[in-house]
Amino acid sequence: MTSLIVRIAAALTLLLVPAAATAITPAMARGEAQPARVTITRDDWGIAHVRGQSDADAVFGAIYAQAEDDFNRVEANLLTALGRLAEAEGESALWQDLRQRLWIDPEALQRDYRRSPLWLRGLMEAWANGLNYYLATHPAVRPRVLARFEPWMALSFTEGSIGGDIERADLGQLAAFYGGQRARAVASAGEPEPGGSNGIAIAPALTREGRALLLINPHTSFFFRSELGMESEEGLHAYGASTWGQFFIYQGFNERVGWMHTSSGVDSVDEFAETIVRRGRRLFYRYGSALRPVRAEAVALRFRRPDGTMGSRNFTAYRTHHGPIVRAEGERWIALAIMHRPVEALQQSWLRTKARDFAGYMQVAALQANSSNATIYADADGRIAYLHPQFVPVRDDRFDYRDPVDGSDPATDWRGLTPLAELPHVRDPGTHWLYNANDEPWRAAGPDSPRRDAFPRYMDMAGPNPRGDHAIHLLDRAQAMTPEGLRAIAYDPWMPFFEDAIPSMAPALALLDTPRNIQLRAERAVRLLERWDRRWAADSEATTLASFWGEEMWALAGRQRPRHGNMWDAMRALSPSAKLVMLERALDRLERDWAGWRVPWGEVNRFQRNDGAIVQTFDDAHPSIPVPFGYARWGSLASFAARAYPGTRRWYGTSGNSFVAVVEFGPRVRAWAVTAGGESGDPASPHFDDQAERYAAGNLRPVYFYRDELEGHAERFYHPGERAPPRSR
Repeated sequence: MTSLIVRIAAALTLLLVPAAATAITPAMARGEAQPARVTITRDDWGIAHVRGQSDADAVFGAIYAQAEDDFNRVEANLLTALGRLAEAEGESALWQDLRQRLWIDPEALQRDYRRSPLWLRGLMEAWANGLNYYLATHPAVRPRVLARFEPWMALSFTEGSIGGDIERADLGQLAAFYGGQRARAVASAGEPEPGGSNGIAIAPALTREGRALLLINPHTSFFFRSELGMESEEGLHAYGASTWGQFFIYQGFNERVGWMHTSSGVDSVDEFAETIVRRGRRLFYRYGSALRPVRAEAVALRFRRPDGTMGSRNFTAYRTHHGPIVRAEGERWIALAIMHRPVEALQQSWLRTKARDFAGYMQVAALQANSSNATIYADADGRIAYLHPQFVPVRDDRFDYRDPVDGSDPATDWRGLTPLAELPHVRDPGTHWLYNANDEPWRAAGPDSPRRDAFPRYMDMAGPNPRGDHAIHLLDRAQAMTPEGLRAIAYDPWMPFFEDAIPSMAPALALLDTPRNIQLRAERAVRLLERWDRRWAADSEATTLASFWGEEMWALAGRQRPRHGNMWDAMRALSPSAKLVMLERALDRLERDWAGWRVPWGEVNRFQRNDGAIVQTFDDAHPSIPVPFGYARWGSLASFAARAYPGTRRWYGTSGNSFVAVVEFGPRVRAWAVTAGGESGDPASPHFDDQAERYAAGNLRPVYFYRDELEGHAERFYHPGERAPPRSR
């Protein structure tokens, strides 16, 4: 398999990368000549449109522009990826760093860099040069840790997803195993990253103008990605969302092809329970009838003390051929197997931005270095497709890989990767639409979807969800679609979860055994919900009540759900009486927090951005914006995941809709987009929150993709390093 991937990568290099891009000159390595070859144009939303002579020049300019907008987030993401966060955050981040370093070894990454194709090394050189040039020209910026960037560091952060496969290793259990302490909850820096995203593709036959449409709607934590345009004289012309610290467009489009990634329910991460045997001071693990030595590796980590000085801790990390040991379960050690192919992953992430058609995109997919993301695809030829994640190990389907499997049984081992042709996919369905909302692929295109019984069960562990119900309901009825029609679907206010939950409440009221005043309150609340159209709105009191009620039911279902059970099955399994008790709790909470239970949703659900901190501090006394749409849990396609914080009664969103774009392909691509808040992380910038009102209203702005579209909308243009960029004329 490795030799096949190498041959594919070599062919892709010849196919997609011009020969000029392979040259790494001394000037490129020093980063001295590139600024003059790069032009950054900032549009009237502060978004950088980067042009360079070569792809490497565009990379240099793109990462320089990212650093201008939010160097703090660039450095934070790279510290996390490199396993060096404790050097900035302190000893509490050591376990997160140790988890990362079980896979991310600097010496191994440097070897990977040296074996990378020359063209990819050139891009990594340009990436490091761009960041170093930014620091050299901005002496007032003081990195917390990374004062100099090396090209190989780009290989630590290659895939672009929010919440990587590594995060499947529990930090508390990792600390218990390697720290000799009782297992406890150990938090990562910041809040747990959300799951979610919507992708929809519409074929020309279903559109008014006969052109394919694509919805790009990742649900991530806010401000996780930069909006960016990149262009070069080597055929690069891409636009979309680029994760801070990475040099490729992760969700986006070029002149002919668009791609939207959604987190998938595929099983590409497995645990193996190893039977450990001690022979004196040596450790072995059973594998079949043999004993194999456990590999032991020294890991040294540094951390910042409260007084600013640096301390260090040394660990001995263990691994088997299945992967690193991440915890113990009884007497057995648990090894975690994940995809770790940094060179191939970085190649795939870059090369797909230059694909010109479906065949070219699939040639890139043949690198098989995408482990967790399904892709919704559309192009200028009118092709649309659902693509399953390409890194899917072949396994014996007799075993249930949702739990640790017996690592001593060779039959449980991964047996290479599933060929692309044997993965679930949909191409040009007869329905003329397809979607994914982090649910099963078996209904991606209605009746033209893949058949569940034709694939191993590990191809999907997610099952259905209410957002999928919502998407199918709307797409089944779609006709003569336009970009505005697709935008309307993306912001349709229906929350289908409550269609099933509300009707069961009235019969349960008859069984309610509470004081009369409490019973009257419950009756009035149920009547309000029954009259409600199940659609969110800023002035809707029923949306508020349903959202508080839903949170209470979610917590109860989470406690009662069987291991590996589907959360939506657990929600539907709640008895009417249990749902009624949860409604009473919601009413109590509303009365406690709001001095009454009838509160318009826009008073509760708010967007606020006070400062440039990665972890926001919210304050009811500061200005905020009402957001009408609700949480994806209840089936809203537009998602705003909000909650109350210490000292607040209002709910403030931190994740959900982040970058939203509608793209129409044709002789010229047209696109509209909005980003949560604004492009800049600097509160003093006019682009810190200039998109907030548009974001809350779902009012997408035109994207200036071509140079003639950018004319008249350019705020400034400059070369990297220029102190006072002139305004456009």
